[in-house]
Amino acid sequence: MTVAPIVLPPLPRLPVAVPRSGVSSEARRALRQLLGDVDRALDTAFRDGADATALAQRRSESVQRIVVHVWTACLGDVNDAALFAVGGFGRGLLFPHSDVDLLALVGPSEPARLRALEQCFATLWDIGLKVGHAVRDLPQCRVLAKQDATVFTSLLDARRLVGDPAMEQGLKAIVDDPSIWPPAEYLAVRRAERDARHARYNDTAYNLEPNLKDGPGGLRTLDALRWLGRRLAHADDFDEMVAEGLLDPAEKDSLEQSEATLRRYRFALHLEAGRAEERLLFDYQRALAARLGFEDEHEKNLGVEQFMQGYYRAASQVERLGVQIAERFEEMLEPPSDPRAVGEDFVRYGKRLAVRDPDLFMRQPAALVEAFIARLGEPGITGFTAETMRRMHQASAVLDRTLGDDPEVLAAFLRLLRLGAPAVEALWRMNRHGLLAAILPAFGKVFGRMQYDLFHVYTVDEHTLRVLRNVARFADADAASDFPIACKIWPTLPKPELLLLAALFHDIAKGRGGDHSVLGEEDALAFGRRLGLPEEDTQLVAWLVRWHLLMSTTAQRQDITDPDVVNRFAETVGAPERLDYLYLLTIADIIGTSPKLWNGWKDRLLADLYTSTRYVLRSDDELPSDADARVRSCRDQAQALLEQEGFDADACQRLWRGFPESSFLRHRPEQIAWQTAAILRAKGETPLVEVHPKSVRGTTELFVYVPDRDGLFAAVTAMLDRLHFSVMEARILSSPTGMALDTFLLLESDTQQPATPERAEELKQRLHRALSQPGHVHQPSRRSMSRHLKHFQAAPKIAFSTVHGRTRLALVCSDRPGLLAAVAQGMMDAGVRVHDARIATFGERVEDFFLMTDRHDAPLSVELQDRLLHTLLERLGPAKEKRA
Repeated sequence: MTVAPIVLPPLPRLPVAVPRSGVSSEARRALRQLLGDVDRALDTAFRDGADATALAQRRSESVQRIVVHVWTACLGDVNDAALFAVGGFGRGLLFPHSDVDLLALVGPSEPARLRALEQCFATLWDIGLKVGHAVRDLPQCRVLAKQDATVFTSLLDARRLVGDPAMEQGLKAIVDDPSIWPPAEYLAVRRAERDARHARYNDTAYNLEPNLKDGPGGLRTLDALRWLGRRLAHADDFDEMVAEGLLDPAEKDSLEQSEATLRRYRFALHLEAGRAEERLLFDYQRALAARLGFEDEHEKNLGVEQFMQGYYRAASQVERLGVQIAERFEEMLEPPSDPRAVGEDFVRYGKRLAVRDPDLFMRQPAALVEAFIARLGEPGITGFTAETMRRMHQASAVLDRTLGDDPEVLAAFLRLLRLGAPAVEALWRMNRHGLLAAILPAFGKVFGRMQYDLFHVYTVDEHTLRVLRNVARFADADAASDFPIACKIWPTLPKPELLLLAALFHDIAKGRGGDHSVLGEEDALAFGRRLGLPEEDTQLVAWLVRWHLLMSTTAQRQDITDPDVVNRFAETVGAPERLDYLYLLTIADIIGTSPKLWNGWKDRLLADLYTSTRYVLRSDDELPSDADARVRSCRDQAQALLEQEGFDADACQRLWRGFPESSFLRHRPEQIAWQTAAILRAKGETPLVEVHPKSVRGTTELFVYVPDRDGLFAAVTAMLDRLHFSVMEARILSSPTGMALDTFLLLESDTQQPATPERAEELKQRLHRALSQPGHVHQPSRRSMSRHLKHFQAAPKIAFSTVHGRTRLALVCSDRPGLLAAVAQGMMDAGVRVHDARIATFGERVEDFFLMTDRHDAPLSVELQDRLLHTLLERLGPAKEKRA
């Protein structure tokens, strides 16, 4: 891009001051004005499309003129002292709000000189530069450089601005000293620093609010490659690294293109934030996308998503190449080893795999996949040789458009998938080398694609690879304690490769504008046929892609204790084999979306749905749909449990006469027994509040037994909100004797884990006190919304329908603190009764479902629906409403 012409004002004429006099206040004002004029000119040029790197260089040049002027004014023309730029300033780059890092090298300390230095740095601060400075002599520099690799690294970038040239030679002698951080030690310390830095950012470039500078694949990674090149190969830049064989020209171009993107984003971010912000926070993402010209294509390809995809693609390229180049440096330092044959086409040199024939990949493209298969069979292999990686990249670049249609490549890819769980690591490595996108072009389209919400914390490609890794965990015996059912299913899968293919394709159509499940099904069908799979296998993979969300949504949004729900789900699944594959894919998908999404409640929900559906699919009969039979079965099992605890059978039966039939239809026998025991122990005292810290559903279970009254649901949810509990599910039942038997399944809001015994006891005591004051109005607590949630607030959508003689309300809205308590309060104000609630939160998006009646237990009239709608609108904001 051509640099827009920038006219900078001249420096003011200032007399050279003696060290004691410094820079006059008038001159300081002039310098402040000059610096402001420079920054405004650069801002205008950036808005007009000037290149960010050129502008950062121009700002560095302008600041250098000012710094040199102030140094000269304060110290004059001195010997035995010099001023050096370090950090980004040393590299000749200053972004709009970057720090100006300086190193003053001086000879013997003299009080007058030290005062002049203090005056110099104070003046620079006063005129508006954020100066970071150090004052040292050469012996101190040498000692610190030996002790601290960070200090040594800073000297690699040191650039003399003004002062005694002899100081520059002294600094160069330190940097060139082979005894200070020899190459092997320097590589080790830089890799350790990289790993520690990446660990602070979850070891991935795909964070929702990534750090442009220090995150994986950020600008610091590119700086580190140049530092390694200088120290290990005397190559000062990427061009010289190409000459040394550490980079090929295509890799250099990729790094430079990615660096240009990251610098452009960083320049824009500094301007947007008005400070040295390095994180692409939600606060700025939309504004930055608009500033840089990204526009919404459709609702599934927003401008902000395109903007972030540009970042993720650049950072991913930098991170991948950074790892590979670091491996090449390591290989360069390793002593040569004797070759050992690995099959016909490959040879092993120590920990690295190489091709026998340099032209193998061009002559036999399937070897691009076979190399990764060979690597799996060789314990201790850590990578490919530098030359083999170069040949691999060159071949994939030339053959890119043909690999996905080459029968031999596809046959090798299928052989890899048929290795099962071990194939996943090979797929990760193939992706790092760009081969996965070459074989699956559709996968390349979702490379770096983000979804602008808090639910999907990874880009589509990163999520897909994590889902594959989760699938591979089911083959590990050590994972049986976390996934007992999944680990039992995995060995029974007739063809695990079909699950791997479904995982690869399940989100491959994201961002195209239609239903990604339907579009992905078409892609899976086409690829399965190109792969040569039997038609029934291709159909199974395509079905899994089409319905990969079905099990999750059924479990979380519907009542899976209802046989009709299970039977409908079983009808869609159709066969036990499909159920096994779908169950594994569902778990892997949930955990791969965000580690925070998986908890004991979801584990139990999916396990229950799997077990009940398997019963339907493996029997000639459906689940018992006769309500009387189900009630009798539940009562009999609960009675047996209570008798084991010593409770009188007649007392239990008398109590159960006051239980609604739906208690035995909707609760497990263990829950009925627990509730019954609590009531019998209370001997008629109410309110009764009982808390089970960890119930059969992987949650904390709360049971409330109290004379029924309107507003009870609102009172309970208000207290739960105050105590920071999240409601996963609620059963609101009324007995024929006028008692409420309400059950809430809870998780801690912060950790999404069941409560500790101490927290359970606190909940019990606090709620008991609250319910002992029936006339008291319990208002939800008021808490501020998190910074993240503020950026994802949307108008709620409310829909009414009729289900089994009750009104069903579906609420889809943005999450916020105290949401459920506010909804419950609104329902009380509108005069409706809640009988059932299922609560699901997906990042910032809430999808809640309520079954309700009026206060005469009749479905809501149109008038009452309108009243409830407007009441909720007052609490939640504008809504979209529809009736079924």
